[in-house]
Amino acid sequence: MAEPGLRERKKQRVRAAISEAAITLFQESGFDGVTVAEIAAAAEVSKPTLFAYFPSKEDLVLHRFIDHEDEPARVVRGREPGVPPLAALRRNFLDGLDRRDPVTGLNDTPQVLVFHNLLYSTPALITRLTAYMLRAESALADALAEAAPGDEIAPLVAAAQIFGTQRVLGDRNVRDMRAGRGADDVHPEAAARAEAAFDLLERGLAPRFG
Repeated sequence: MAEPGLRERKKQRVRAAISEAAITLFQESGFDGVTVAEIAAAAEVSKPTLFAYFPSKEDLVLHRFIDHEDEPARVVRGREPGVPPLAALRRNFLDGLDRRDPVTGLNDTPQVLVFHNLLYSTPALITRLTAYMLRAESALADALAEAAPGDEIAPLVAAAQIFGTQRVLGDRNVRDMRAGRGADDVHPEAAARAEAAFDLLERGLAPRFG
């Protein structure tokens, strides 16, 4: 993949500066206690510039998730020939755990812990995150439908189950991080939970609950 050009690197720096300024202010005063104007001033940009990078105040926090919105669908569409969609999604989640990807919840850096504390204490962010997840779920359902054409309901049910599973796994990892456990310490447990959860997806609920 080619390195980003000068213009793109500058945009990335501005975006990062705005996000960091927002998180710092939110940490100090809470999400509802900070205005967009205050964030723009702290990042030394205008309000129109801020909104060009982040369409809403909630996006200043949730862009870490929103930037991954189409990832599950891309994983399904980009899998190697002969690899089932669920196997590709399992591998992608386990790889995310290995990388300590914040989206998996298994990340104990201070910035990510601040993010999770903000997320779980702010109803407006939870509402926005739910909308993001529904869009991502719909995109995954479309990709699964392409992989198994002719079935209207199965891709929708599968996408809902996959997203529900990943949400449960991520929430458990976040709970461990917020309790003060280290990501390296939790990783073997998190990987084992993920393997067991994807096994349940692959085999269906009947053997366990039928």
